[in-house]
Amino acid sequence: MAGHRNARTTEDISRELTAILRTVKDPRVQGTMLSIVRTEVTNDLSYATVYVSSMDGMDAAKSAVKGLQSAAGYMRRELGAALKLRHVPELRFIADDSIAYSARLSATIHALRREDAAAEEEDV
Repeated sequence: MAGHRNARTTEDISRELTAILRTVKDPRVQGTMLSIVRTEVTNDLSYATVYVSSMDGMDAAKSAVKGLQSAAGYMRRELGAALKLRHVPELRFIADDSIAYSARLSATIHALRREDAAAEEEDV
């Protein structure tokens, strides 16, 4: 039963952090289009590791992570107010390049499909 509660709490934290992310006033965070890719919370809710990705690439994500680390206290306070948790986890942010990787993968698949369609047209 505790596993379900932890999973629900992780989802709640991720959802609320996404909303709180829009209110952070740090220029390193505001200037980029950020997305929370994944959130991992320890069993005792003492730490939450938040994986953040940027559409602008890994360098922008790393810069945004520095801004998020300096705003972690604010975000933690807002998270505690939104979720009414007894113990709000300490937030740790890690830059992730999964959005850029997905975009490159999608572009590659799209290019292969175009080549495949062109090859079929030549055969006809």
